[in-house]
Amino acid sequence: MQRSQPLKAAYWMVGAMASFSLMAIAGRELGGHLDTFEIMMYRSLLGIVIVVGIGKMAGTLGTIGFDQIKLHALRNTTHFIGQNLWFYAVTIVPLSQLFAFEFSSPLWVVVLAPIFLGEKLTPTKIFAALLGFSGILIVARPGSVAIDPAIIAAASCAIFFAGTTMATKKLTDTQSTTAILFWLVIMHSFLGLVFAGYDGQIAIPQGNEIILVATIGVCGLLAHFCITNALNLAPATVVTPLEFVRLPLIAFIGFVLYQEAFEWPVILGAVLVLVANIINLRAENKRNRSLSAV
Repeated sequence: MQRSQPLKAAYWMVGAMASFSLMAIAGRELGGHLDTFEIMMYRSLLGIVIVVGIGKMAGTLGTIGFDQIKLHALRNTTHFIGQNLWFYAVTIVPLSQLFAFEFSSPLWVVVLAPIFLGEKLTPTKIFAALLGFSGILIVARPGSVAIDPAIIAAASCAIFFAGTTMATKKLTDTQSTTAILFWLVIMHSFLGLVFAGYDGQIAIPQGNEIILVATIGVCGLLAHFCITNALNLAPATVVTPLEFVRLPLIAFIGFVLYQEAFEWPVILGAVLVLVANIINLRAENKRNRSLSAV
């Protein structure tokens, strides 16, 4: 068994936090210049170049095939919807609130996995889900703040990201990382082109917009690369709490760059979501150890 290296994992998570934060800033700055479909299209076109280039250097392009293409299509359509909701919300919703909603994605996996993956819903998972969703209600604060379409989009994107996670879990049984990322950027480029051009007009990035689009494209892939490396160095129970450190970071960025208020309900709700995720992860680790001992 590989020895856990939490310090090295923390270094990778710093890279992930920086990447997610830069992507959020770039997405907000592009608001009003490019619509979400155009952002997704340009991001994915750049992604094709990156994925094919890295795949060629690594010699893994031969793993790309058409088997499981329906599952790839389901995964990437779900992710496309969730990512568009995220880019729409990032231009309106306070950054800390958006990230807090996004952190609920693992809890939606807990709820949906028994339906789509046939996984057992244990009492611990039910408790973790209820605790996490109470945190979501604190973040959303229905009745005390106006629930506009942007808030609904911010809360909904986590559900679609959960669907992406479940589809990815099935794909990793037979598909390489290169194949998964290749079909991701190919299908997102097609969907982005179709929806961005439905009105016959596609805005072309100009000046700083080109840099912002490139930042989104590179940071989106880099963030997931950093998290993958962190998970290879330390258990998920170590890595997941580190990921939540980006909430106070993005709250600070929102305060400095956009004069967003520091809201305690958002932090409190996010802490409950974090605790719920840790409870679920520890229960899953305990179950895995029990199965290994059999």
